Amino acid sequence: MHRIARTGAALAAVGLTLAACSSGGDSGSGSTEGGSNDAGTLTVGIKFDQPGLGLQEGGDYTGFDVDVARYIAEQLGYSADQVEFREAPSAQRENLLSNGQVDLIVATYSITDERKQTVDFAGPYFVAGQDLLVAADSDISGPEDLDGSLLCSVTGSTPAQRIKDEYAGEVQLQEFDGYSECVEALAAGTIDAVTTDDIILAGFAAQDAYAGKLKVVGNPFSDEQYGVGLPKDSDLCQEVTDAITSMIDDGTWQELLDKNLGDANYTPNADLNPPTPDACG
Repeated sequence: MHRIARTGAALAAVGLTLAACSSGGDSGSGSTEGGSNDAGTLTVGIKFDQPGLGLQEGGDYTGFDVDVARYIAEQLGYSADQVEFREAPSAQRENLLSNGQVDLIVATYSITDERKQTVDFAGPYFVAGQDLLVAADSDISGPEDLDGSLLCSVTGSTPAQRIKDEYAGEVQLQEFDGYSECVEALAAGTIDAVTTDDIILAGFAAQDAYAGKLKVVGNPFSDEQYGVGLPKDSDLCQEVTDAITSMIDDGTWQELLDKNLGDANYTPNADLNPPTPDACG
């Protein structure tokens, strides 16, 4: 049995009563060099509104990214009650890291050269692809069919920027703070499509509220390498990279993917997954 599986019940039982385990402020500065920590808190930025990846329901946090974060934290020497989750909206991720409000971010965070100017990345731990979510009876089969359509994505996200760079003038882009708002608008019929990474869209399409009403087109038009975001020049990069490598090699990566996205009928690109993490620095 994998190490993460042995600790899963304990993690669930804790119920993440983490607000009481604060390190004394928003800085998340309880982490120590070398990753081992007997007293402080590891503050992890995640998404709160992405089913299957990072979802907050009351005091519970679920999803593939959440479980990846828990695995990494354990490998760094943190117990379950030393991990504090904080919401990391797409547009705020760089600031959360540079201001010391989180120690690391595991939130469908695509590795890009532009972002590397201000933050460090460990990984990738997953490779997704930008796709489209549409109504079940829609004829849209790819970005080439978006001419004149009203498309929704999230402010500060890589998918939104790609639409601006490559499809400007063809579509009208509506930006919200979170994908849940986009999906609600799609279900209500006020927009024509939602665009972000296929794994995110699959999680939404699998929700009971949208079953049979929405579908993922299944025609990805990018490669999105998800990395663990770290403050610039962080001394934790190698340890986080080693944790990701261990997670993939010991079978936990596949176990966590099946646990969180199995019901979504989502199959990741087998040519790109599981990925090999890049060297730090």
